[in-house]
Amino acid sequence: MATPAIRASALSRRGLFAVAAGTLFTAACGSGDDRANPGPIRRGSEELIIGASLELTGAAAAFGSLQERALRITVDELNEAGVPVGNFRRQIRLVVRDNGSNPKTAAQQVTEMIQRDQVHAILGGTRAEVSMAIVDIAQSEQVPYISLASADDITVPLTKRTFIYKLTPDAFDVARIMAPIIAGLQKRTVALLAQDGLYGDSGMRAVASALETNDLTLVKAERLPGSGSSFTAAARSVVTSAPDALIIWAQAPDAGAAATAVHAAGFRGLKFFAPGAVADDTVSAKNLEAVEDAYVVHPESLAGSSLTDTTRTDLLRREFVNRYVQMYGRFSGFAPYASDAVTLIANAARKARSADRGRIRVYLETQVAEGIAGSYSFAPISHGGMEPDSLGVFTIAQGSWAKFA
Repeated sequence: MATPAIRASALSRRGLFAVAAGTLFTAACGSGDDRANPGPIRRGSEELIIGASLELTGAAAAFGSLQERALRITVDELNEAGVPVGNFRRQIRLVVRDNGSNPKTAAQQVTEMIQRDQVHAILGGTRAEVSMAIVDIAQSEQVPYISLASADDITVPLTKRTFIYKLTPDAFDVARIMAPIIAGLQKRTVALLAQDGLYGDSGMRAVASALETNDLTLVKAERLPGSGSSFTAAARSVVTSAPDALIIWAQAPDAGAAATAVHAAGFRGLKFFAPGAVADDTVSAKNLEAVEDAYVVHPESLAGSSLTDTTRTDLLRREFVNRYVQMYGRFSGFAPYASDAVTLIANAARKARSADRGRIRVYLETQVAEGIAGSYSFAPISHGGMEPDSLGVFTIAQGSWAKFA
Protein backbone atom coordinates (compact mmCIF):
# COMPACT_ATOMS: atom_id res chain seq x y z
CA MET A 1 0.00 0.00 0.00
CA ALA A 2 1.30 3.45 -0.89
CA THR A 3 2.54 5.66 1.89
CA PRO A 4 0.31 8.63 2.82
CA ALA A 5 2.27 11.24 0.92
CA ILE A 6 2.68 14.91 0.47
CA ARG A 7 3.54 16.30 -2.94
CA ALA A 8 4.69 19.68 -4.21
CA SER A 9 1.63 21.90 -4.27
CA ALA A 10 0.49 24.99 -6.05
CA LEU A 11 -1.69 26.44 -3.34
CA SER A 12 -0.11 29.73 -2.86
CA ARG A 13 -1.19 32.86 -1.09
CA ARG A 14 2.57 33.25 -0.55
CA GLY A 15 3.34 33.60 -4.22
CA LEU A 16 4.41 30.07 -5.07
CA PHE A 17 3.88 28.58 -8.53
CA ALA A 18 1.93 25.46 -9.27
CA VAL A 19 3.74 22.29 -10.11
CA ALA A 20 1.23 20.47 -12.28
CA ALA A 21 2.82 17.06 -11.89
CA GLY A 22 4.95 17.59 -8.83
CA THR A 23 7.41 15.14 -7.33
CA LEU A 24 5.70 12.84 -4.88
CA PHE A 25 6.47 13.87 -1.32
CA THR A 26 7.24 10.61 0.41
CA ALA A 27 9.81 9.75 3.00
CA ALA A 28 9.49 6.07 2.18
CA CYS A 29 10.44 6.18 -1.46
CA GLY A 30 12.79 9.11 -1.84
CA SER A 31 12.88 11.55 -4.73
CA GLY A 32 15.16 13.41 -7.02
CA ASP A 33 17.19 14.65 -4.06
CA ASP A 34 18.51 11.13 -3.56
CA ARG A 35 20.36 11.27 -6.88
CA ALA A 36 23.04 13.20 -5.04
CA ASN A 37 23.74 10.22 -2.82
CA PRO A 38 27.18 8.73 -3.54
CA GLY A 39 26.05 5.10 -3.23
CA PRO A 40 23.13 2.75 -2.73
CA ILE A 41 20.82 3.23 0.22
CA ARG A 42 21.34 0.52 2.83
CA ARG A 43 19.39 -0.49 5.89
CA GLY A 44 20.98 0.74 9.08
CA SER A 45 20.44 0.21 12.78
CA GLU A 46 19.95 3.91 13.53
CA GLU A 47 16.48 5.33 14.01
CA LEU A 48 14.61 8.53 13.33
CA ILE A 49 13.13 9.24 16.76
CA ILE A 50 9.99 11.38 16.90
CA GLY A 51 8.35 12.42 20.14
CA ALA A 52 4.58 12.95 20.37
CA SER A 53 2.88 14.66 23.30
CA LEU A 54 -0.85 14.09 22.85
CA GLU A 55 -4.04 14.72 24.78
CA LEU A 56 -5.12 11.11 25.12
CA THR A 57 -7.07 11.94 28.27
CA GLY A 58 -8.50 15.14 29.73
CA ALA A 59 -10.48 17.93 28.09
CA ALA A 60 -8.96 17.48 24.62
CA ALA A 61 -9.00 13.67 24.52
CA ALA A 62 -11.42 13.72 21.58
CA PHE A 63 -8.66 15.25 19.45
CA GLY A 64 -5.56 13.61 20.89
CA SER A 65 -6.80 10.06 20.37
CA LEU A 66 -7.50 10.82 16.70
CA GLN A 67 -3.95 12.02 16.25
CA GLU A 68 -2.46 8.90 17.81
CA ARG A 69 -4.45 6.70 15.44
CA ALA A 70 -3.33 8.64 12.37
CA LEU A 71 0.23 8.66 13.63
CA ARG A 72 0.36 4.88 14.00
CA ILE A 73 -1.06 4.33 10.51
CA THR A 74 1.50 6.55 8.82
CA VAL A 75 4.52 5.42 10.83
CA ASP A 76 3.70 1.78 10.11
CA GLU A 77 3.58 2.54 6.40
CA LEU A 78 6.78 4.59 6.37
CA ASN A 79 8.58 1.83 8.26
CA GLU A 80 7.70 -0.77 5.64
CA ALA A 81 10.56 0.55 3.52
CA GLY A 82 12.27 2.83 6.02
CA VAL A 83 13.12 6.51 5.65
CA PRO A 84 16.15 7.14 3.38
CA VAL A 85 18.44 9.42 5.38
CA GLY A 86 21.80 9.75 3.67
CA ASN A 87 22.97 6.27 2.67
CA PHE A 88 20.76 4.45 5.18
CA ARG A 89 17.09 3.69 5.64
CA ARG A 90 16.06 4.51 9.16
CA GLN A 91 13.08 3.13 11.03
CA ILE A 92 10.91 5.70 12.76
CA ARG A 93 10.62 5.14 16.49
CA LEU A 94 7.72 6.92 18.15
CA VAL A 95 7.88 8.10 21.74
CA VAL A 96 4.23 8.82 22.59
CA ARG A 97 3.17 10.38 25.88
CA ASP A 98 -0.28 11.29 27.21
CA ASN A 99 -0.12 14.85 28.52
CA GLY A 100 -3.62 14.61 30.00
CA SER A 101 -4.49 17.96 28.35
CA ASN A 102 -2.22 19.59 30.95
CA PRO A 103 0.40 22.15 29.79
CA LYS A 104 2.76 21.50 32.73
CA THR A 105 2.67 17.76 32.08
CA ALA A 106 3.39 18.32 28.40
CA ALA A 107 6.39 20.51 29.20
CA GLN A 108 7.82 17.86 31.55
CA GLN A 109 7.29 15.10 29.00
CA VAL A 110 8.92 17.00 26.19
CA THR A 111 11.93 17.81 28.36
CA GLU A 112 12.32 14.07 29.06
CA MET A 113 11.91 13.19 25.38
CA ILE A 114 14.66 15.60 24.42
CA GLN A 115 17.13 14.83 27.19
CA ARG A 116 16.49 11.12 27.82
CA ASP A 117 15.02 9.76 24.60
CA GLN A 118 17.10 12.02 22.34
CA VAL A 119 14.24 12.68 19.95
CA HIS A 120 15.08 14.33 16.65
CA ALA A 121 11.76 16.19 16.41
CA ILE A 122 8.48 16.63 18.29
CA LEU A 123 4.83 16.87 17.31
CA GLY A 124 1.56 17.16 19.19
CA GLY A 125 -0.37 19.53 21.39
CA THR A 126 -3.93 19.83 20.03
CA ARG A 127 -4.83 22.46 22.64
CA ALA A 128 -3.22 25.88 22.26
CA GLU A 129 -2.13 26.15 25.89
CA VAL A 130 -0.52 22.72 25.72
CA SER A 131 1.28 23.64 22.52
CA MET A 132 2.56 26.89 24.00
CA ALA A 133 4.08 24.98 26.90
CA ILE A 134 5.88 22.72 24.42
CA VAL A 135 6.99 25.72 22.34
CA ASP A 136 9.07 27.14 25.17
CA ILE A 137 10.94 23.86 25.71
CA ALA A 138 11.43 23.01 22.03
CA GLN A 139 12.71 26.47 21.17
CA SER A 140 15.07 26.57 24.15
CA GLU A 141 16.48 23.12 23.33
CA GLN A 142 16.45 23.83 19.56
CA VAL A 143 14.38 20.80 18.61
CA PRO A 144 11.97 21.06 15.65
CA TYR A 145 8.36 21.05 16.84
CA ILE A 146 5.18 20.77 14.77
CA SER A 147 2.10 21.90 16.67
CA LEU A 148 -1.35 20.43 15.99
CA ALA A 149 -3.14 23.25 17.84
CA SER A 150 -5.15 26.18 16.50
CA ALA A 151 -3.86 29.52 17.76
CA ASP A 152 -2.04 32.05 15.65
CA ASP A 153 0.42 33.00 18.42
CA ILE A 154 2.08 29.58 18.34
CA THR A 155 4.49 30.52 15.55
CA VAL A 156 4.93 34.24 16.25
CA PRO A 157 7.03 36.23 16.78
CA LEU A 158 9.06 34.25 14.29
CA THR A 159 12.37 35.51 15.69
CA LYS A 160 11.51 33.59 18.89
CA ARG A 161 9.91 30.62 17.13
CA THR A 162 12.63 29.52 14.73
CA PHE A 163 12.13 25.81 15.54
CA ILE A 164 8.32 25.99 15.74
CA TYR A 165 5.73 25.12 13.06
CA LYS A 166 1.98 24.52 13.01
CA LEU A 167 -0.37 22.78 10.61
CA THR A 168 -3.85 24.03 11.48
CA PRO A 169 -5.51 26.91 9.58
CA ASP A 170 -4.83 30.49 10.62
CA ALA A 171 -7.82 32.16 12.28
CA PHE A 172 -7.82 35.04 9.80
CA ASP A 173 -8.10 32.63 6.86
CA VAL A 174 -11.05 30.89 8.50
CA ALA A 175 -12.83 34.16 9.31
CA ARG A 176 -12.28 35.48 5.78
CA ILE A 177 -14.23 32.47 4.47
CA MET A 178 -16.97 32.70 7.09
CA ALA A 179 -17.86 36.36 6.63
CA PRO A 180 -18.73 36.34 2.89
CA ILE A 181 -20.85 33.20 3.37
CA ILE A 182 -22.78 34.92 6.18
CA ALA A 183 -23.27 38.02 4.01
CA GLY A 184 -24.33 35.86 1.06
CA LEU A 185 -27.03 34.29 3.24
CA GLN A 186 -28.45 37.81 3.74
CA LYS A 187 -27.39 38.12 7.37
CA ARG A 188 -26.24 41.57 8.49
CA THR A 189 -25.73 41.41 12.26
CA VAL A 190 -23.45 38.90 13.96
CA ALA A 191 -22.69 37.89 17.53
CA LEU A 192 -19.61 35.98 18.65
CA LEU A 193 -19.12 33.42 21.41
CA ALA A 194 -15.40 32.74 21.80
CA GLN A 195 -13.75 30.05 23.88
CA ASP A 196 -11.68 30.91 26.89
CA GLY A 197 -7.93 31.02 26.18
CA LEU A 198 -5.63 31.42 23.19
CA TYR A 199 -7.94 29.73 20.68
CA GLY A 200 -10.68 32.21 21.49
CA ASP A 201 -8.22 35.11 21.42
CA SER A 202 -7.31 34.30 17.82
CA GLY A 203 -10.98 34.04 16.88
CA MET A 204 -11.89 37.38 18.46
CA ARG A 205 -9.25 39.22 16.46
CA ALA A 206 -9.96 37.44 13.19
CA VAL A 207 -13.75 37.70 13.30
CA ALA A 208 -13.76 41.42 14.10
CA SER A 209 -11.52 42.11 11.11
CA ALA A 210 -13.41 39.87 8.67
CA LEU A 211 -16.84 41.23 9.60
CA GLU A 212 -15.70 44.80 9.12
CA THR A 213 -14.28 43.98 5.69
CA ASN A 214 -17.63 42.48 4.62
CA ASP A 215 -19.81 45.29 6.03
CA LEU A 216 -21.26 43.06 8.72
CA THR A 217 -21.99 44.41 12.18
CA LEU A 218 -20.67 42.69 15.30
CA VAL A 219 -23.45 43.37 17.79
CA LYS A 220 -22.04 41.34 20.68
CA ALA A 221 -18.83 39.47 21.52
CA GLU A 222 -18.82 37.27 24.61
CA ARG A 223 -16.20 34.94 26.07
CA LEU A 224 -17.15 31.49 27.28
CA PRO A 225 -16.01 30.48 30.75
CA GLY A 226 -13.65 27.53 31.16
CA SER A 227 -14.60 24.03 30.01
CA GLY A 228 -17.05 22.34 32.35
CA SER A 229 -18.61 25.63 33.48
CA SER A 230 -22.16 26.72 32.73
CA PHE A 231 -22.49 28.61 29.44
CA THR A 232 -26.00 29.85 30.21
CA ALA A 233 -25.09 33.44 31.11
CA ALA A 234 -22.86 33.93 28.06
CA ALA A 235 -25.52 32.38 25.81
CA ARG A 236 -28.26 34.63 27.12
CA SER A 237 -26.05 37.67 26.68
CA VAL A 238 -25.50 37.10 22.96
CA VAL A 239 -29.10 36.03 22.32
CA THR A 240 -30.33 39.27 23.92
CA SER A 241 -28.44 41.21 21.23
CA ALA A 242 -30.78 39.62 18.63
CA PRO A 243 -28.16 38.81 15.97
CA ASP A 244 -29.01 37.41 12.52
CA ALA A 245 -26.07 34.99 12.85
CA LEU A 246 -23.91 33.62 15.63
CA ILE A 247 -20.27 32.51 15.33
CA ILE A 248 -19.18 29.97 17.94
CA TRP A 249 -15.39 30.00 18.02
CA ALA A 250 -14.70 27.06 20.30
CA GLN A 251 -13.26 23.57 20.21
CA ALA A 252 -15.20 20.47 21.14
CA PRO A 253 -16.68 19.78 23.63
CA ASP A 254 -17.26 23.49 24.31
CA ALA A 255 -18.58 24.11 20.78
CA GLY A 256 -21.53 21.75 21.10
CA ALA A 257 -22.25 22.84 24.66
CA ALA A 258 -22.29 26.50 23.59
CA ALA A 259 -24.66 25.75 20.70
CA THR A 260 -27.00 23.90 23.05
CA ALA A 261 -26.91 26.80 25.51
CA VAL A 262 -27.87 29.42 22.90
CA HIS A 263 -30.57 27.11 21.56
CA ALA A 264 -32.01 26.80 25.05
CA ALA A 265 -31.89 30.60 25.31
CA GLY A 266 -34.14 30.85 22.25
CA PHE A 267 -31.75 31.52 19.38
CA ARG A 268 -32.91 30.00 16.08
CA GLY A 269 -30.75 31.94 13.64
CA LEU A 270 -27.69 30.91 11.63
CA LYS A 271 -24.87 29.29 13.57
CA PHE A 272 -21.30 29.14 12.26
CA PHE A 273 -18.53 27.08 13.86
CA ALA A 274 -14.74 27.39 13.70
CA PRO A 275 -12.74 24.26 12.69
CA GLY A 276 -12.20 23.16 16.28
CA ALA A 277 -15.87 22.22 16.57
CA VAL A 278 -15.44 19.24 14.27
CA ALA A 279 -15.63 16.25 16.58
CA ASP A 280 -18.13 13.51 17.28
CA ASP A 281 -19.18 15.25 20.50
CA THR A 282 -20.51 18.27 18.59
CA VAL A 283 -22.98 16.17 16.60
CA SER A 284 -23.83 13.78 19.42
CA ALA A 285 -27.42 13.26 20.55
CA LYS A 286 -27.17 15.77 23.40
CA ASN A 287 -26.33 18.60 20.95
CA LEU A 288 -27.97 17.46 17.72
CA GLU A 289 -31.10 19.60 17.82
CA ALA A 290 -29.03 22.71 18.53
CA VAL A 291 -26.38 22.16 15.85
CA GLU A 292 -28.50 20.87 12.96
CA ASP A 293 -28.09 23.11 9.86
CA ALA A 294 -25.12 24.94 11.39
CA TYR A 295 -22.08 25.69 9.24
CA VAL A 296 -18.36 25.14 9.79
CA VAL A 297 -15.15 26.10 7.98
CA HIS A 298 -12.78 23.15 7.93
CA PRO A 299 -10.08 21.56 5.74
CA GLU A 300 -11.52 19.65 2.80
CA SER A 301 -10.32 16.41 4.40
CA LEU A 302 -13.56 16.50 6.40
CA ALA A 303 -15.29 15.24 3.25
CA GLY A 304 -13.21 12.05 3.41
CA SER A 305 -12.66 10.60 -0.06
CA SER A 306 -14.62 9.91 -3.20
CA LEU A 307 -14.35 7.40 -6.02
CA THR A 308 -14.32 10.38 -8.38
CA ASP A 309 -11.06 11.67 -6.90
CA THR A 310 -8.34 11.16 -9.49
CA THR A 311 -5.24 13.14 -8.54
CA ARG A 312 -2.30 11.43 -6.89
CA THR A 313 -2.99 13.19 -3.60
CA ASP A 314 -6.70 12.35 -3.82
CA LEU A 315 -5.85 8.68 -4.23
CA LEU A 316 -3.41 8.73 -1.33
CA ARG A 317 -6.00 10.48 0.83
CA ARG A 318 -8.54 7.82 -0.12
CA GLU A 319 -6.13 5.05 0.85
CA PHE A 320 -5.49 6.73 4.21
CA VAL A 321 -9.21 7.20 4.90
CA ASN A 322 -10.01 3.61 3.92
CA ARG A 323 -7.31 2.24 6.20
CA TYR A 324 -8.43 4.49 9.05
CA VAL A 325 -12.02 3.29 8.68
CA GLN A 326 -10.91 -0.36 8.51
CA MET A 327 -8.91 -0.02 11.71
CA TYR A 328 -11.00 2.38 13.76
CA GLY A 329 -14.44 2.74 12.19
CA ARG A 330 -15.72 6.26 11.56
CA PHE A 331 -13.26 8.71 9.99
CA SER A 332 -12.74 12.18 11.42
CA GLY A 333 -11.49 15.08 9.31
CA PHE A 334 -9.28 16.29 12.16
CA ALA A 335 -7.37 13.02 12.27
CA PRO A 336 -4.80 13.49 9.48
CA TYR A 337 -2.80 16.35 11.05
CA ALA A 338 -0.45 13.99 12.90
CA SER A 339 -0.04 11.94 9.73
CA ASP A 340 1.07 15.04 7.85
CA ALA A 341 3.36 16.11 10.70
CA VAL A 342 5.31 12.86 10.82
CA THR A 343 5.60 12.78 7.03
CA LEU A 344 6.89 16.36 6.96
CA ILE A 345 9.53 15.47 9.56
CA ALA A 346 10.54 12.31 7.69
CA ASN A 347 10.81 14.20 4.43
CA ALA A 348 12.92 16.94 6.05
CA ALA A 349 15.35 14.29 7.34
CA ARG A 350 15.46 12.70 3.90
CA LYS A 351 16.21 16.01 2.20
CA ALA A 352 18.75 16.93 4.87
CA ARG A 353 20.40 13.49 4.53
CA SER A 354 20.72 13.73 8.30
CA ALA A 355 18.73 13.36 11.51
CA ASP A 356 20.49 16.39 12.97
CA ARG A 357 17.87 18.60 14.63
CA GLY A 358 19.20 21.80 13.11
CA ARG A 359 19.25 20.37 9.59
CA ILE A 360 15.73 18.98 9.96
CA ARG A 361 14.60 22.48 10.96
CA VAL A 362 16.24 24.00 7.90
CA TYR A 363 14.46 21.61 5.54
CA LEU A 364 11.13 21.98 7.31
CA GLU A 365 11.38 25.70 6.71
CA THR A 366 11.34 25.36 2.93
CA GLN A 367 8.66 22.72 2.44
CA VAL A 368 5.75 23.35 0.09
CA ALA A 369 3.56 20.32 0.43
CA GLU A 370 0.12 18.85 0.02
CA GLY A 371 -0.82 16.36 2.69
CA ILE A 372 -3.74 14.25 3.80
CA ALA A 373 -5.33 17.07 5.83
CA GLY A 374 -4.45 19.87 3.41
CA SER A 375 -1.65 21.96 1.91
CA TYR A 376 1.21 23.74 3.63
CA SER A 377 3.70 26.34 2.54
CA PHE A 378 6.53 26.88 5.00
CA ALA A 379 9.08 29.61 4.41
CA PRO A 380 11.65 31.55 6.46
CA ILE A 381 8.99 34.26 6.97
CA SER A 382 6.12 31.88 7.74
CA HIS A 383 5.98 28.64 9.77
CA GLY A 384 2.26 27.89 9.36
CA GLY A 385 -0.49 27.18 9.02
CA MET A 386 -2.53 25.42 6.39
CA GLU A 387 -3.06 27.12 3.05
CA PRO A 388 -6.51 28.76 2.75
CA ASP A 389 -7.15 26.96 -0.55
CA SER A 390 -7.42 23.75 1.50
CA LEU A 391 -10.46 25.01 3.40
CA GLY A 392 -14.11 24.42 2.60
CA VAL A 393 -17.51 25.11 4.10
CA PHE A 394 -19.63 22.30 5.51
CA THR A 395 -23.06 22.10 7.09
CA ILE A 396 -24.51 19.69 9.62
CA ALA A 397 -27.25 17.59 8.05
CA GLN A 398 -28.92 14.81 10.04
CA GLY A 399 -25.99 14.61 12.39
CA SER A 400 -23.28 14.45 9.72
CA TRP A 401 -20.91 16.96 8.15
CA ALA A 402 -21.98 17.62 4.54
CA LYS A 403 -20.13 19.74 1.96
CA PHE A 404 -21.70 23.16 1.38
CA ALA A 405 -19.12 25.05 -0.67
